[in-house]
Amino acid sequence: MICSTFFYLCSVLDGWSRYIVHWELKEQITELELEIIIQKAKEFFPNTQPRIISDNEPQFILYPQRRPFVTAPYAGSSWQPEAKVLRQKNGFFKNAWVKVLTLFHPNSGKVVTKAVTTTTNEVLHNWLKLELTKILSTTQQQTAKPSSANFPDWKIWQEELKIKITLPKELPPLRMLLIMDNLAGHKTPEFVLWMFAQGIMPLYTPLSGSWLNMAESIQRILKRRALEGHHPESPEQIMDWFDSVTRGWNQNPTPFVWGGKRASRRSRARARLHQLGGSGALSHRSVNL
Repeated sequence: MICSTFFYLCSVLDGWSRYIVHWELKEQITELELEIIIQKAKEFFPNTQPRIISDNEPQFILYPQRRPFVTAPYAGSSWQPEAKVLRQKNGFFKNAWVKVLTLFHPNSGKVVTKAVTTTTNEVLHNWLKLELTKILSTTQQQTAKPSSANFPDWKIWQEELKIKITLPKELPPLRMLLIMDNLAGHKTPEFVLWMFAQGIMPLYTPLSGSWLNMAESIQRILKRRALEGHHPESPEQIMDWFDSVTRGWNQNPTPFVWGGKRASRRSRARARLHQLGGSGALSHRSVNL
């Protein structure tokens, strides 16, 4: 306890040498916090494939992908006939899971999703290439310039970054900024070079910085509308429900604006903007969850 506050010591030790690879003090221990701590420890020895032994605590019992949606009852309210309360089953099996791939355009509020049962690089990259190509086909093609004249337009987005991605010498006109989580599947050379060739500049959120990506907010909204108060019993049900709420959202989308730093977010709150969970995004009108 420090200043009347309880802290958890989470450390990663080498079982043979008892060397402390990495440690952190946390006020709470969640699945995401543990994932970040383990990732930081693995970055000290990038060429190793360690076997991780842990306590049998719920935070350590994870599914194959980060935060998937499983076939289990979800807490929350739902519309029911009067005097007929929905009761969830006492026994169930988490025998399947679904991950939702998401592309979000904050300025328009439009969102594209695809629910999948596997998120290998082949599935992820093929879907991103398809959807990004569709989006680029609707944008106006910029006037062609010599490749050397395009370089400053790309380079300016790397200012103040601690880790900068290597830009090719030959670059087309910059057409899109794509903000993604800092995951290995988002940074494979083949996929990154494809984005460069299409005029797409990838920007990666830092570790423990997912709140910088406004897609976190739209994912939370769609998840609540699709799953809260329901019990999906198959992956197909989860896929259908997410597809349905995505179509409903796009019929009358709500644009998001960036809330900025904490002081800026508070000043914008005074201007009657509505805060959204999951990231630092705000909206000009209330969004029903």
